[in-house]
Amino acid sequence: MSYSPILLLHITAGTLGMLSGFVAVFLRKGSRQHGLAGNVFVVSMLSLAASGVYLAILKHQPGNILGGTFTFYLVATAWLTARRRDARTNVFDWGALLVVLGLAAVEMTYGLEAAISPTGLKYDYPPGPYFFIGSIAVLATVGDIRMLVRGGIAGTQRLARHLWRMCFALFIASASIFLARQHLFPALLQKTDVLIFLSVLPLLLLIFWLFRVRFANAYKRKRKGPMVGLPQPSLSAR
Repeated sequence: MSYSPILLLHITAGTLGMLSGFVAVFLRKGSRQHGLAGNVFVVSMLSLAASGVYLAILKHQPGNILGGTFTFYLVATAWLTARRRDARTNVFDWGALLVVLGLAAVEMTYGLEAAISPTGLKYDYPPGPYFFIGSIAVLATVGDIRMLVRGGIAGTQRLARHLWRMCFALFIASASIFLARQHLFPALLQKTDVLIFLSVLPLLLLIFWLFRVRFANAYKRKRKGPMVGLPQPSLSAR
C-alpha cells in the first residue's frame, strides 16, 4: 500500500501530536519538559490540521475542512496565549475571531441542514457532530470577544484559555484516531471500550485542569487573606 507524502505527513503529525499532547498534559505545568512536549504538540497539531485541510479539499469533504481549520485555530490561539508576555491584543486576535465566527456559523448551518435533510446527513455527517463542534466554536467566539473587549487577559483566565483550547485540540486528535478508526486496532481493545476511554480522556483532563486552576487559585487567595480571630493592624499603624 502506497501513501502520498502529504498523507504520510498527516499520519505522522497526528501520531506525534497525540503522544506529545498526552505527555505534556501530565507533566508539571511550566517545567522545561512540559514546554518541550508542548512545542512538539503545537508543531505536530498545526501540521496535522493543515495537511488534513489540504486532503479534505482534494477529496471535497467540507466537514473535514471545517474540523481541520477549527483544530488549527485552537492550537494557534492557545499557543499565542501562552507565549504572549503582556495582556494586550493584536491584529492576529481580530483575525482569529473572524475565523472562528465563520466556523461557528457554518457548523450550525450544516447541522440544521443535516437535521432537515431526508437522509439525515450533510456531507456524510449527521447533525450531532456539526452541533457539537459548532457549540464549542460559539464558546470560543464568546471568549475571543470578551478578551478583545477587555483589551486582553492575564492570570487565571489566561491559563484557562490556554488549557481548554489545547486539551480540546488533543481530544480532536485522539477521537480521530481511537474513535473514528477503531477498525485499525485489535478486537480486544474494541470490545473493552478502551478506545472510547482514550478518545474522551482529553476531555476528562480538560475538566480536571480547569477545576484545579480555578479553585486552587481561589484557595490560595483565601489563605493569603486575613486570619479570622486575630487582631488586625490599624490603618494608622506605622
